[in-house]
Amino acid sequence: MKIKILFIIMATTLFSCQASNNKADKDDSFKTPKGDIISIHFIKHASLMIMFKNQSIEIDPVADLSPKTDYTQMPKAKYIFITHSHYDHFDTKAISDLSTKDTKIILNEDCFQKLHKGLVMKNGDSLILDNDISVKAVPAYNITPGHLQYHPKNRGDNGYIIDIEGFKIYIAGDTEDIHEMKDIKDIDIAFLPCNQPYTMTPEQLIRVAKIIKPHILYPYHYSETNLSSVSPALNGSGIEVRIRNLE
Repeated sequence: MKIKILFIIMATTLFSCQASNNKADKDDSFKTPKGDIISIHFIKHASLMIMFKNQSIEIDPVADLSPKTDYTQMPKAKYIFITHSHYDHFDTKAISDLSTKDTKIILNEDCFQKLHKGLVMKNGDSLILDNDISVKAVPAYNITPGHLQYHPKNRGDNGYIIDIEGFKIYIAGDTEDIHEMKDIKDIDIAFLPCNQPYTMTPEQLIRVAKIIKPHILYPYHYSETNLSSVSPALNGSGIEVRIRNLE
């Protein structure tokens, strides 16, 4: 009996710890200005799934990057957005697993040359996908000497501003605090990358957040970066910082 009770206590404790650790994995939901619900599922790293009216919008789906994701078990995508061709953002198998004949794949020219299909968007292009959803492609590149080779400006990597019924989500892609960000305005949610030497430092991320002024900031693609300075630095700015499991 004592052994059984001990097992129950240990199992309950383990479950409680797992539940606590998994809080960051729960979907976040938001209302558009029209009152419809947008849900964001935080898959990992730079991979996100946005659900709207029972339609799936996939951002940089990657299957084999740890932890592995079985996209065959996920809803087929209405839209797939690819920011650039690095292995942790561009995965042809994941794209195939999520696609139907009606799936629209939005990507840059570099990714198009590798995938041989999709809708190419260049920096600055805008596209109306349907009556509810539009998107603008914005630049994403490195500016720090010694890091320029990771995301060169002339490759045309994209960030995306996805507008769903007037609710704007900025997916920055892999970038630093480039000058074009001063033109990004009225953002509800911003996903900003933060890891060296590939993207931004916490200081750069904080600076960008103060320029863009999103209502909610999600640092993502942050690997082992210490993000403890981000929330205090933005305290009182009107920007809510949410940390999720997006290493």
